[in-house]
Amino acid sequence: MKAALVYTSTTPELIELVNREVRKNIGEEAEILSLQNPGILQAVRDAGYVTPKAAADLIAMYMDAVSQGADAILNICSSVGEVADCMQTAAAYIGVPIVRIDEEMCREAVRLGSRIAVLATLPTTLAPTKNTVLRVAREMGRHVKTVDGLINGAFGLDQEQFRKLLLDKAAQVREAADVILLAQGSMAYVEEDISRKLGIPTLSSPRFGAIELRKALERRGLRGR
Repeated sequence: MKAALVYTSTTPELIELVNREVRKNIGEEAEILSLQNPGILQAVRDAGYVTPKAAADLIAMYMDAVSQGADAILNICSSVGEVADCMQTAAAYIGVPIVRIDEEMCREAVRLGSRIAVLATLPTTLAPTKNTVLRVAREMGRHVKTVDGLINGAFGLDQEQFRKLLLDKAAQVREAADVILLAQGSMAYVEEDISRKLGIPTLSSPRFGAIELRKALERRGLRGR
């Protein structure tokens, strides 16, 4: 069994966190491919949207994973999640599912409340995550309101500086929200801090993505843990 993790930006902490969640769900014996192209996210940040070349480069990474024998693909970056959406028909035809790390997290947020605060460090992550929340809410027959939690100047900070800014922003949106959604996987290490300090359900994507990856492999008849 082989799973491909597709990154458009990485830190050692993010890779360790995602690998831990994936291993927990699909087992130590599974082979994990880690494909990385930070130029994709940089291009998206520079342009303010997913450019045709950025989308093409990401799709090329998916196809590289397929050519290397991946049984399923986990798309890590929320900024380009809608590219993964557009590839679902091709993925079904090829027989290799492409799973978004954040989609089931967004569904859980909708289950938990109608006012969903989305925290992100980049507008190019905030907008597609909000779009996903609204899409899954429509699919679930629910009406929700999203609350913007853009954290200016946080991208690239060390963990302790990042933690403080996240906690401060979460406190600012607390009264306007039923649930806080952390749009970037790299935020996951602050999830419990926010929930405990502010007493509000707080969600991050890696654990949800890993569970959905396991389910995708199981649907192919491959067993994880």
